[in-house]
Amino acid sequence: MSRSPLVHVLAVCLPAFAVMPAPSLAQGFSLTSTDLDAAKPVAETFVFDGGGCSGGNQSPQLAWAGAPAGTKSFALTVFDPDAPNGGAGFWHWAVFDIPAGVAALPRGAGAADGHALPQGARQVANDFDQPGYGGPCPPAGKPHRYLFDLYALKVPAIQLAREASAAEAAARIRKEAIAKATLMVRYGR
Repeated sequence: MSRSPLVHVLAVCLPAFAVMPAPSLAQGFSLTSTDLDAAKPVAETFVFDGGGCSGGNQSPQLAWAGAPAGTKSFALTVFDPDAPNGGAGFWHWAVFDIPAGVAALPRGAGAADGHALPQGARQVANDFDQPGYGGPCPPAGKPHRYLFDLYALKVPAIQLAREASAAEAAARIRKEAIAKATLMVRYGR
């Protein structure tokens, strides 16, 4: 099934000195997907396979444009702020050290072995305790929000141990960010 490009995009600029920055409007930095549509639920192709869900667990195609001057690499996180685990949310993907010359990730780039990621890019385990992308799989009830946050970073690489958590990666990514573009989608069951 063909999907329309995502039109709901939020771009924010992050102060380089802040660990938990307050967002403000940034001009032109955007994140889009031909696989995701803010007006429709996430397709089963991108839903987790396990925990009561039976999706394809493929990461969606993503593309970006308008990175600010000074961008030396990119990082991407996927986060569910609605997960019922004491307010900590749930990390579905953290990939970083994406070279500054890269402007897209193909569908399936979040495979556990990382074979489809751009050369040099790294990913850590998600909160399913698996490397790479883990799709939506909320408990039955109200749909959850899934935030695909793309960061333009002021450094070419993030220094993180292979066993770092996605939450640790996200904290380090935010510290090095100069801009952020967010794509939000929903999924429920």
